[in-house]
Formats: sequence, C-alpha cells, structure tokens
Amino acid sequence: MKLLAIASAALLAATVIPAQSAEISDGKVKIGILNDQSGVYADFGGKWSYEAAKMAAEDFGGKVLDAPIEIITADHQNKPDIASNIARQWYDTEQVDSIMELTTSSVALAVQGLSKEKKKVTMATGPATTELTGKQCSPYGFHWAYDTHALAVGTGGALVEQGGDSWYFLTADYAFGYSLEEQTAKFVTSKGGKVLGQVRHPLATTDYSSFLLQAQSSGAKVIGLANAGLDTSNAIKQAAEFGIVAGGQRLAALLFTLAEVHGLGLEAAQGLTLTEGFYWDRDDQSREFGRKFFERTGRMPNMVHTGTYSAVTQYLKAIQAAGTDETEAVAKKLHEMPVEDVFARGGKVQANGRMVYDMYLMEVKKPDESKEPWDYYKVLATIPGDQAYLSAQESGCPLVSQ
Repeated sequence: MKLLAIASAALLAATVIPAQSAEISDGKVKIGILNDQSGVYADFGGKWSYEAAKMAAEDFGGKVLDAPIEIITADHQNKPDIASNIARQWYDTEQVDSIMELTTSSVALAVQGLSKEKKKVTMATGPATTELTGKQCSPYGFHWAYDTHALAVGTGGALVEQGGDSWYFLTADYAFGYSLEEQTAKFVTSKGGKVLGQVRHPLATTDYSSFLLQAQSSGAKVIGLANAGLDTSNAIKQAAEFGIVAGGQRLAALLFTLAEVHGLGLEAAQGLTLTEGFYWDRDDQSREFGRKFFERTGRMPNMVHTGTYSAVTQYLKAIQAAGTDETEAVAKKLHEMPVEDVFARGGKVQANGRMVYDMYLMEVKKPDESKEPWDYYKVLATIPGDQAYLSAQESGCPLVSQ
C-alpha cells in the first residue's frame, strides 16, 4: 500500500509540474531591447534603456509566475534590415517573447510587422511615428512613450500661441522626420500659423550649414527641427554659429530629451522649448526613481529610459494577470489594464495599442537658474493625454471599429 501511495504521488507530481511550467513557454520570460547603441540615438535610448529594462526586471523580483526573467539587447544601427534579421533570429532560435524600445521609426515599423507575423508583442518606447498605431497598427503592437502627434500638440502649439506663427522645417529624411514635420505643420496651421517651407537632411549629417542658411533666409519666426539625438544637437550648435537665434528667429526642438540637453549643455540649450513625457524632478516618486537610475548609470533618465522601465513592468504585470506568457492572452491584458507607475499616472491603452498619458511642456533653464546637475527644465504646462494623443478612431488603425 505504501508503495502504491508513493507511486500515486509521483504520478500526480508528474501531471501537475508540466501543467505549471506550460504557463510559461520555454521555462522563462525573455525580453529583447533592440535599439541604436552606437549612432545618433545612443544617448537618447541606447544602453541606458537596457539598464532601465534590467532595473524593471529586478524590481519585479527577477521572476514572473515562478519563471526567471531574462533581458537581452542588440544594436540595430538604425537599419531596418539589420533590425529585422536580429528580431527574426531572436524569435526563431533564441526564444525571445517580446521586443521593446525600437528607437528609429523605420526600424520599429519593420520589427512590428515581423512581430505581427510571428504573433509576438512589441512595446515601442523610442520611435515617434504615429503609423505604429495608425495604418500599420498590430493587435500585438503597443506604443508607449510618446509620438509625433503629442510632440506637435506640445511644442508646436505652444510656440504658435506665443507668437511663433511662421515656420520653416529642417527635417530628418526618413519616416520619423516626415511624420514629425507633417503632424507639427498641421497643428501650426490649425492654430492660424503658416509653413513657409522645409528642407530635408540625411540621418547623421555633420554639416548643417546649407540647410540652416535656407531656413534662415526664409524669414520664418520659428525653425522647427524635425529630427532627434545628435542631429538636433549638431543643428543647434551650428545655428548658434550662424547667429540664427541672435538674429531673432527661434529654434523649436521637436524631439529633444534630457539626454540631449545634457550633451549639449545649458549654455547652448537654454531657452529651448520642448515636450517630454517624463522629468526626474517632477515629484517625490520621480526623484526617487531618478536617483536610483543615477546610482546605476551616472545619469538621470529621460522619457525613453523611464518609458522602457514602464513597458517592461507592465508586460510582466500582464503575464502575471493572464497566468501565461501566451501572446493573445498577454496582449488582451495589456489592452485592459490601467498603467499606474512612476512613468504614467492614470495611463490607459487604446484599442490601437497607443498608451495615453499626460505629457509636459518644458523650457530649458538658463545656466544661472540651475541649482544642481541635471536640474535642466522648467515645467511650463501639463498636456492631458486625451489632448496629446489621437483617439483610436482618429488614428486610422484598421483594427479599430469606427
């Protein structure tokens, strides 16, 4: 009888353990942080987003549903073909469950398309194009940190209201730049402003002189920099050499974050108006997170880094709530669950995958206004999420019933 009881217990264990492990495929949850780590956006996201993702996994306890959490990373070099090859290898041979960050819009669109085919969740924190939740939306794709519409509403709208009613755009020549220019131009004209022209430059240009001279000669009150990272920083530096701001024109950095302000320095960046979705010195909770991130990295986080922390955390919460890492179940939970963390207060995910939360209009302080390192911003206004982002119905996403 004792032998029979032991045999029965062993049989029961054999049937229970596989059922538990079947909740998590491959016995672990593996998340890939895919972004630019060597080019113009290396500070914008880069290895700092990887550190934020690892922080999120550690703060979650290192496990979800008793399965270990693994974070890996790779540099896509801002090339959609390289990014797609890495993503395919991650999915096909390395058992990656989800890919996140995805700085560079062309890369994000390519990887989200592949992930849709493979039925894998993507959570984009680095790219800006609204196409991710518009015409090229995916049932498994989520856009987390910001987008071109939110930037246009923030920076574009504020400057028109302050008298900057004529614009000339200096635009990065790829999907992100076009989208940022288009969204901002629409908002400028809707406020009664005029767009006098635009010029497009290749990604990672080092000489902006001819582009800036065209913008300067246009006579526009505002030169909109529809680019990001080192492209924006270099354009601002060269604009100072041409005396553009001294001559009465204003520069609008349409996508500029704390990381780029730090790299440029307050002397050059002072007075810039920009829009971010996070600032470390906003309140006690953000200060606590910022200092913890600083202890780990030697720098304060921007909205991409903190957005990546939030995306990883929410993905893990969704797995926990679903009781599995199966894609359909996790995506369903991601759409249903509110987002409440250091990054987003009262955030919500729309049917098209767009996470809606408040954005902040910032002005870069003058050097004598800064009280400590990384004290760079004055918060001019809070832009409610429902104003900052397109509704799911307005987005053009074919998954949304009109």
